[in-house]
Amino acid sequence: MTLQRVHHIVVRVKDLEQGIAAYQALGLTLERTAESAALGIKQAFFPLADGAFIEVVSPTRADSAVGKALEGRGEGIHSIVFKVDDVARAAQGMKARGVALIGEGGPQVFVHPKSSHGVLVQLTDKQ
Repeated sequence: MTLQRVHHIVVRVKDLEQGIAAYQALGLTLERTAESAALGIKQAFFPLADGAFIEVVSPTRADSAVGKALEGRGEGIHSIVFKVDDVARAAQGMKARGVALIGEGGPQVFVHPKSSHGVLVQLTDKQ
């Protein structure tokens, strides 16, 4: 199992419109926005030339994962998502090497920040 490439980077912000403006000022083009009631977030997507993208998120609820992270750690990188061939197999290999995981066996698997020096890492097998 190998981490193939960065799939996308999630950046948490207090205000989505200000976040959009900041990334547009960097020269990125807003592709679309969305909202996930289940996750309690609003999202903005900025594609990159290599197929990866930047996802800017802001909470719609203080009790959402992003809302809690924003309260505790402020604005900044929320997670780095890596492309793998098979999430379950990658997670199994990481666990065997002592990596702490969040959501193992579920649709989303994360590497606990204590295993990656404070960075929340997510695994995906999506293109």
